[in-house]
Amino acid sequence: MKIAVKSLKNRKVKEIDLPEEIFAYPYKEHLIHSAVHAYLGARRQGTHKTKQRGEVRASGRKLYRQKGTGRSRAGRASSPLRRGGGTTHGPQPRSYEKGLSPREKRNALKSALSRKLADAGLVVVNNLELESHKTKELADRISGLKLEGRTLVVDQYGNLNLALAVRNNPALKAVDALGLTVYDVVDRPNVVVSEEALGRLIEVLSK
Repeated sequence: MKIAVKSLKNRKVKEIDLPEEIFAYPYKEHLIHSAVHAYLGARRQGTHKTKQRGEVRASGRKLYRQKGTGRSRAGRASSPLRRGGGTTHGPQPRSYEKGLSPREKRNALKSALSRKLADAGLVVVNNLELESHKTKELADRISGLKLEGRTLVVDQYGNLNLALAVRNNPALKAVDALGLTVYDVVDRPNVVVSEEALGRLIEVLSK
């Protein structure tokens, strides 16, 4: 399996081979769904909290006598039935993390990348070195690759100009090859990856 390597001026530089065990991996929707669900769950703080009746600050005395008032029986002011009382079965702090094995994570990323390649949404460039950190310069380069819509740019953390150039453009997002997630791939229709980052990605996914 071959793919063209382009320059940022949209000129074909060469062709490279892609391992079929990664970029011809079968599409497994359930596995991708599990990976995205786990990623979004891990981002949640899970700090939501309501007070139960034992945590509400209120007097513990009986509000009024049991009989003879003509009203329904009432105990403490912290009852969930009363205004200012505790909450029954309210949310409590919890973790939304979902366990996925390293193998499942790798296979989900393989499936997402192979689908992106099949949909012609994956573009490989020889390098992503920019002369300036200007946002407009990078946006012009991306549009020159005939890409429209939101784009994920994959390179390395050391590329400071790239990190600064995407910061003010909501249509662009830059990630390191080793920090690439399934959510990043499926969230954006276009993925632009440098040849060096692609090599690092293949090395990790081949394990």
